[in-house]
Parts: sequence; structure tokens; C-alpha cells
Amino acid sequence: MELLKENTLEIKKSKFISYAYALDTEKEIKEIIAALKKEHKKANHLVYAYKFANTGGKTDDKEPSGSAGSQIYNLLELNNLNNILVVVVRYFGGTKLGIGLLTRTYKNAALTVIKK
Repeated sequence: MELLKENTLEIKKSKFISYAYALDTEKEIKEIIAALKKEHKKANHLVYAYKFANTGGKTDDKEPSGSAGSQIYNLLELNNLNNILVVVVRYFGGTKLGIGLLTRTYKNAALTVIKK
């Protein structure tokens, strides 16, 4: 596993920290997620999506269904990326963003770390 890129966005006092990792095996996903949960103990959400040539997965981690993990996974598909994990860690800033802005923010956070 290799950290490819990291970026932080701040929207209405919520902080979105995004990471992209190159993967060799699915086992690495659990290790990375566990390490990020340990590092970001006070984060409200840890959303991610991963993709290999023949498998993939995603999670919204208690965000509204389809607002987070699906956005990241769709970007992986559209950009034809494989052997990659994109994680977005969210610290809630006290202001609800609404489904539209929340969805766009997760998409933008992921886009910043998958674009070269």
C-alpha cells in the first residue's frame, strides 16, 4: 500500500480530509481504515470506496445513503481506476450541509486526490 495523495477541504466549518492509496490486496483496506480511525478518533465519518479490476466496494459510514461512498466509487469507475482506495474523513463543523452540497463536497474531495 502506498499513499498517493492527501488533501483537505473546508466547507461551512466541516473539514473533509481525503486520501488516495494504491493497493495490492483487499486485506490492505482493513489495515488502512483501522489506522485512519486511530489517527482521526474524533472524526464523525470515515467514508471510502475501493476498486480492483473485478471487485469493489463502498461505504457511506452513516452519511445519507448514496451521498458519499457512491460518489467516490463512481469517480473511480469514470476514471477507469483500479487497485485504489479513496477515503474521505469528515469532521462535522456544526452546520448541516444539505444533501446536495454534501454530495458535491464528497465528490470534490475525492476528485482532488485522484486527479494527477
